[in-house]
Amino acid sequence: MNPQQKSNPRGNTYGPVPSRRLGFSLGIDIIPCKTCTFNCIYCQLGPTEKTTIQRRSYYSCSEILSQLKSILSSGQRIDYITFSGSGEPTLNSILGKLIREIKKTTTIPVAVLTNSSLISRKSVREALNAADLVVPSLDAATQDVFLLVNRPHSSLKAQKIIQGLIDFRNEFQGAIWLEVMLVKGINDTPSHIQKLMEAIAEIKPEKVQLNTVIRPPAEKFALQLSMKELERIKNIIGPNCEIIAEFVTKTQTPLSKDLGEAIFSMIRRRPITLSDVSSSLGRNPNEILKCLDSLLKENKIKQVRHKESIYYEPK
Repeated sequence: MNPQQKSNPRGNTYGPVPSRRLGFSLGIDIIPCKTCTFNCIYCQLGPTEKTTIQRRSYYSCSEILSQLKSILSSGQRIDYITFSGSGEPTLNSILGKLIREIKKTTTIPVAVLTNSSLISRKSVREALNAADLVVPSLDAATQDVFLLVNRPHSSLKAQKIIQGLIDFRNEFQGAIWLEVMLVKGINDTPSHIQKLMEAIAEIKPEKVQLNTVIRPPAEKFALQLSMKELERIKNIIGPNCEIIAEFVTKTQTPLSKDLGEAIFSMIRRRPITLSDVSSSLGRNPNEILKCLDSLLKENKIKQVRHKESIYYEPK
């Protein structure tokens, strides 16, 4: 193992978890928690203590592939293998190698969720070119809004990111679904939406997906838009624009492994509801509740109320 690489005590794979976009997604987390180029005000994982733009190999490629093969042999439904998780995946310099090795192993499509911050680099675009689907985000089309909503590393510029996305579109043979996370009063003004539309017209994604602050955010002032407000913006952007709806419950093959361990593994990745856990693991909600109560009593997790929902987070 490279001296820079460490074993991830949480493991690098998680799920399959229900995804609003990707059905049942088997996540691969190749970045230590909150290692990111941004410190977004809406982040469900909390604030980034120190942003970085340095790419390096964090974990062993063979170890990650071994974990993946174990999950693939479990018989669970998997619609996508998705690089996402608790940090910006393009910060890992072996991302391209991992994608190529995975595609030798399975025909399940590979997706990458990225905040687009490093896409102006040719090496990052080459790594992403190995994927089937890339879901980049673009929350800001101007530098002033970029600083407000994403609070990026000081070297990053909104216009350079937009140009990187345009270059990637010209090079990439797969699908691009561009996500825009809208925060009320921050990046949803008519003038800024117009600037976003101009950037989108140049990037030419297959889809534009509007999102808003649903889970508990890093900053309490990061507020969600209403469905009516999202519909208005959707209609302005055009026919290839959609609102990412709340997850509709699906049935998953029940896991045979320790339920408490599986639940805790999910919660350590992101805030999650009872419904999320139940549909992802294919277990009765009452059975899930018993495990959640045990984890609460053991002081491993906590409950957080956000809007009308209760989320479970790690302590």
